[in-house]
Amino acid sequence: MNPKLKGYLQLARPANLPTSAADIVAGASLAGAFVAIQGSNWSAVPWLDFLVLLSSSVLLYAAGVILNDVFDLPIDRVERPERPLPSGLIAVKAASLFGASLMSIGVALAFLVHVLAGSLALALALAILLYDALAKKHGFFGPLVMGSCRGLNLLLGMSVLGLVENWWFALVPVVYIYAITLISRGEVFGKNKLQIVVAGIMYATVVVSLLWVANGLGNLWYVLPFALLFTGFVYLPLFRAYSQNSPTNIKKAVIAGVMGVVLLASVWCAAAGVWQMALLVLLLLPLSKFLAKQFAVT
Repeated sequence: MNPKLKGYLQLARPANLPTSAADIVAGASLAGAFVAIQGSNWSAVPWLDFLVLLSSSVLLYAAGVILNDVFDLPIDRVERPERPLPSGLIAVKAASLFGASLMSIGVALAFLVHVLAGSLALALALAILLYDALAKKHGFFGPLVMGSCRGLNLLLGMSVLGLVENWWFALVPVVYIYAITLISRGEVFGKNKLQIVVAGIMYATVVVSLLWVANGLGNLWYVLPFALLFTGFVYLPLFRAYSQNSPTNIKKAVIAGVMGVVLLASVWCAAAGVWQMALLVLLLLPLSKFLAKQFAVT
C-alpha cells in the first residue's frame, strides 16, 4: 500500500469505524425501523435513510479522530512519534482539511434525511470538536464529552423515523465510553488501578441498564446471550489490566472496550427484539478485529 495512503487511513482509525456504524444499527433498531423484518417484510424498512445516516456517522467519527491527531500533535511528538503527523508522513494542513471535509459531508448527509437527523449530526460534530480542542484535557469533562458523542451517535440512529423516543437510552453509551476513556488514561505510563476499578463499576451499570431495558421491552431472553458475550469480552482484559497494570495490558483493555461497542450495539438490537440485526452487528466485530491488526486502535 502507498505509504501516504496508509497514513491517511491510520489517521481515520479504520478499526474503530465499524463501532460507529454499529451505533446507528442499534439506534435504528430501538426506534423500530426494523420491526417489519420480524414479519419478513424487509421492503418496509427505510433502508435509504438508514444507510445515509450510517454513512454520516462513520464520516463524523473519522473526522473526529483525524482532527484529534491534529490537536494532539505536540503531545504525539513526544509520546507517539511514529504516528503519521509527528513523523511528517502527512502534513498538518492536509490532515486538517481532510478532517474538516469529512465532518462537513457527514453533517450534510444527515440533513438530507431530515432536519432532526441533521440537527443531531451537527450537535455531534460540535461535541467532537469540543472534545478534540478542549474537553479531553479535563479529567472529568473529557470522558463526559467523549461519552456524549457516543450517546448522540445512538440518538442519530434512533432518529431515522423522524422522531426520538426514550432519549435517555443515550445515557448508557455515555457511561460506557466514560469508562473506556478512564482506562485509556494509563495507555502510555500505566499505574491506573483506581481508574480500572471505577471503570469496572461503570461497566456493571451498563450491563444492568441493558438488562432492565430488555426486560421492560419484553425481550430479556433475547438479550441474555448477547449480554453475556459483551460482559466477558470487556471484563476479561480489564481484570488482566488490573492484576498486571502495564501499559500493554491497559491498551488491550482499551481495545476491547472500543471494539466492545459493537457487542454493546448487538445487545441493544436484541433488547429491541430484532435478533436478526443483533447477529448482523456481530459480524462487524471480526471486521474490526481484522482492521485492528492493520491499524492502531485508540
